[in-house]
Amino acid sequence: MKLETNRLVLRDWILEDVDDLVEGLNNIEVAKWLAFVPYPYTATDAEKWIQYCMKNSNEEKGRMAYHLAIELKSTQKVIGGISLDKINNYQGTAGGGIWINTKYHGLGYGSEAFGKRIEFAFDELNLRRLDNGYFKGNESSFKMQEKFGYKLEGIRRNGFVCTANGEVMDEYITGLLKEEWIKG
Repeated sequence: MKLETNRLVLRDWILEDVDDLVEGLNNIEVAKWLAFVPYPYTATDAEKWIQYCMKNSNEEKGRMAYHLAIELKSTQKVIGGISLDKINNYQGTAGGGIWINTKYHGLGYGSEAFGKRIEFAFDELNLRRLDNGYFKGNESSFKMQEKFGYKLEGIRRNGFVCTANGEVMDEYITGLLKEEWIKG
């Protein structure tokens, strides 16, 4: 799987991505916003994740999830990850998320990748609704979602225990309907 934007390639993870994955996720400022990422994040964690993704990326079986590396075209460096998961073709829905290495925050890469993910979900997979969310305190995540038309739909109180720091977190639940999508 490969999707392209002006500056990025969204593609399947490969074992050569281990170092970039560790660099991006072995940072509490990233890991604390992700429910299932341990801290510290090790090469063993990265290898297990990539092997899981490789095992579950078979197009012929019909994918129920896309977990993709976000790679800078100019340097071929992986600067983050993005997912589209819990795909339910009958209902026309999916979930997922995104993270970006802190060294690349504030440069528009997250929005660029997230916009491409939305376009793929609606235009290629013909989904009708995307579910997302963010942990309380991560307002920059909501600002990015909001710019594409996501609406705040509720709060899952004490919804997750963050693996990175053990904190019990409230999750703000967001959703985007295809007809409300603001194309970037």
